[in-house]
Amino acid sequence: MARLHLVVGPVGAGKSTFALQLAAHYRALRLNLDEWMAELFSADRPPGGSLSWYVERTARCVELIWRLAERAIDVGTDVVLEIGLIQRSERESLYARVDAHGYDLTVYVLDAPRDLRRARVLQRNQQQGPTFSMEVPPHIFELASDMWEPPDEVECSERTVRFIPV
Repeated sequence: MARLHLVVGPVGAGKSTFALQLAAHYRALRLNLDEWMAELFSADRPPGGSLSWYVERTARCVELIWRLAERAIDVGTDVVLEIGLIQRSERESLYARVDAHGYDLTVYVLDAPRDLRRARVLQRNQQQGPTFSMEVPPHIFELASDMWEPPDEVECSERTVRFIPV
């Protein structure tokens, strides 16, 4: 049976690099929210950004990504999801969908100290290398970092969760 691989962690933890490796290892379809957001909405992004603008579009992308993931799993293809879900409530919504379909799920958690992540994001913004999708401004980095909720003991006891050393 195909498996769903969910990669979570705060901004700059190395999720995209890890997700690329994971997808290659499992010959899986990799679905990355940032790539979708950049391709579909960068040209329309309001100056200075708007949280409500971002949240609404993120929800639409995640819904489409989920539908594509379902189709892939249903035909026997593993899927690597890198779609944010930095808060437990967001992950719980995905878990409910996974459980409703009876899919196998592994959650991979990457984390690193904030100073290291901040430096990585600044470097990625400047170099725009292979994992660059869009610039992450410093205030967005700090906001997203403050919102990050790592899986707690309960979440880990209910799921297959692997903490990946960074």
